[in-house]
Amino acid sequence: MKKIYLYSVGFLSVFAACQTGQNRIGYENRGEIFGLAGPVQLEKDTSVLYMEDYFVDVSKIDSLAGQDHFEMLFSEDHKIVKLIREDELPAMTNLKIWIEGVPYSIPLKKSRKEWVTISFDPGEESYQSVQIAGEMNGWNPSSTNLTKENGVWKKKLLLNPGRYQYLLVLDGEWVTDPSNPDSIDNNQGKYNSVLTVGSMNEEKAPRLYTAKILAKKIQLGVNNNTDAFFIYWQNLRLPEDRYRLDNGSLSIQIPAQAANYERSYIRAWAVNEQGVSNDILVPLANGKVITDAEQLNRHDEHAMILYNVFVDRFYNADTTNDKPLNIPEVLPPADYHGGDIKGIVEKIEDGYFRDLGVNTIWVSPLVLNPEGPYGQWPDPATKYSGYHGYWPISFTQVDYRFGTKEDLHRLVEIAHENNMNVLLDFVANHVHELHPVYQEHPEWATDLYLPDGRTNTQLWDEQRLTTWFDTFLPTLDLSKPQVVEMLTDSAVYWIKEYNLDGFRHDATKHIPLVFWRTLTRKLKEEVMFPENKMLYQIGETYGSSELIGSYVSMGKLDAQFDFNVYDDAIAVFAKDDQGFDRLNRRLEESLNYYGDHNLMGYITGNQDRPRFISLAGGDLSFDEDAKQAGWDRDIGVGDPVGYRKLTELTAFLMTIPGVPVIFYGDEIGMPGGNDPDNRRMMHFSGLSEKEEWVKAQVNKLIIIRMNKLELIFGDFEPLIVEKDVYVYMRTYFDQVSVVVFNNSKQEKRISFELPERFAESSLSSRFGNDIEQRGYGVKLDLLPHSYDVLTN
Repeated sequence: MKKIYLYSVGFLSVFAACQTGQNRIGYENRGEIFGLAGPVQLEKDTSVLYMEDYFVDVSKIDSLAGQDHFEMLFSEDHKIVKLIREDELPAMTNLKIWIEGVPYSIPLKKSRKEWVTISFDPGEESYQSVQIAGEMNGWNPSSTNLTKENGVWKKKLLLNPGRYQYLLVLDGEWVTDPSNPDSIDNNQGKYNSVLTVGSMNEEKAPRLYTAKILAKKIQLGVNNNTDAFFIYWQNLRLPEDRYRLDNGSLSIQIPAQAANYERSYIRAWAVNEQGVSNDILVPLANGKVITDAEQLNRHDEHAMILYNVFVDRFYNADTTNDKPLNIPEVLPPADYHGGDIKGIVEKIEDGYFRDLGVNTIWVSPLVLNPEGPYGQWPDPATKYSGYHGYWPISFTQVDYRFGTKEDLHRLVEIAHENNMNVLLDFVANHVHELHPVYQEHPEWATDLYLPDGRTNTQLWDEQRLTTWFDTFLPTLDLSKPQVVEMLTDSAVYWIKEYNLDGFRHDATKHIPLVFWRTLTRKLKEEVMFPENKMLYQIGETYGSSELIGSYVSMGKLDAQFDFNVYDDAIAVFAKDDQGFDRLNRRLEESLNYYGDHNLMGYITGNQDRPRFISLAGGDLSFDEDAKQAGWDRDIGVGDPVGYRKLTELTAFLMTIPGVPVIFYGDEIGMPGGNDPDNRRMMHFSGLSEKEEWVKAQVNKLIIIRMNKLELIFGDFEPLIVEKDVYVYMRTYFDQVSVVVFNNSKQEKRISFELPERFAESSLSSRFGNDIEQRGYGVKLDLLPHSYDVLTN
């Protein structure tokens, strides 16, 4: 073991030592870390850990200890630890940080990255420039230029295992790679090439599952050989005398101190030469394993189901604050429609959310926006109002068109009374040009014009941290400390003033990490620790799994929306030529990146995408401009099969790990193109028979989700992955849910086998299908484009 003593200036080297009392179990209070730390995905050679991500007061740190494979350097101010790899690392290791004799633990995972060479042989063709644009570089060709060696263009890249969509850019022309036969539909009527990196023998990798609940112990099942276990209660790694492996069963002793915690967790991983296992998460209530979903409440983040209220288009309960522009320059779809905060309150009070089953409301931005029109759409010619809330001219003032400060207080109060959370959409990337801060400090914005003379607008990946969304929306320069301090203080104000439960953060990838670290540290210091209150922060990033994941950690965000899974889900469920192997690969890649019990958001849709049901029903084509189509014609559902496909998508999102997110209107099958056609006014009465059917299906799926612990904390295991058939299992000790999809146009008989440990479990259909079960063999018939959830 290597350890740091703090006794010199600058970065401190590490030497071998022992720690007195290192087997001490637990803490008498909540501890110095709020939440669960790690695991940290290390870099290939040198990794940097920010101690303020974990500890509010880093001056309390006494010492650190890690494995012999690192040289560890610790900064004098206790804020930074550098881990420098000295030799080959095991797949997983652990870092201990001692504070007042308590050894807090941070699990560390070895980097999975490997060097890959991309080659392109032009043959007889001649090119001046060859570049790559793809998921590995944010589709930014200027960042990845190939060099010519002996007539062949090459580039060496350091990449995580996975499948990467990409195109070659030959003298500015984007084309598929002619030497690579592997390609995939890009959901826009064309194809991308696919690069596959790395491989792991999953059949020989460790696999854990929850098996039995014993007196003061839990028992995990272990498949395949293991070299080591990493078992944690809260942020303490349990010593080896607290668990025992016997004939494929791992018994873990629950620490006695857990009885003092209303909620704590056991976490577990196993390691062998093939890599790291899936992770296990077992929730405890005062030291006892939670066995009934009734024991959960709105503060259990894994049990959240989000509903995205787009305020102006949801419900108008107060006509006195209706202030549409009503001018020829702004067409009605781009103007205010009258939805307001009181409308949300009224829908809470009349039981709409309760009856649907959701327990967390994500509210679109409520901050004051300008009164005039901005922007321009060419055909038909129209400007836009700020009905959406994303053009702030204040950091703290509620927009009068949505309501008052008192209305927002009432919204949060009535939501909490109904055991619901409220998340506020917060805009940190930009302000409107009329914002007083920009008026007084134009130097606090990034440059609108680049050194080469180009306008720096909508260069989403090339100028990710500086690009403007439009010429009237200055991007804040968050490399300036005074801007970060001002804006993070504003965010904290909303939480403290209104007792909100967290944020949805807009345009996350365009904001530097220092902002997220500063905000989260302030929230811990001013709200979370003083009030013992959990806050949930989820971000919006379009990009690779690695980019998305770079914003998710203890010191930054809790989660982001997993748009990559959504993209593959809409391809598989909406189209007839895409198979479940595509979706399962993507989902398992996400679980590898974010963990098997992640808090990522899995959406039915959002305000920036065309409505899924219109794509699934065929009234909107994947290869057309969905925004223009919304202006050109009245987009509906098309083929009624779109309703069935929408419920398939919803069933998938409600039964995989993560947090399901319903975009308003998707619970009834609201159609539409892209913005603003996907933001039609919500309707609550006069539903068609098919809309009522969709709503009933969604409600049933939500109720199943909320009442089945295996769908909240359970392990995930695919059983069948075929083109049109997908069967996977979620298990939590003796509770099991098997999710079955038939995505074909024909009725199918589907057969599968349960693991032997469930051979005596009697499954029942939650959707009225007949089941034949003999031992662990199960058969059922499913109608076209349908699904079932089988539970015991």
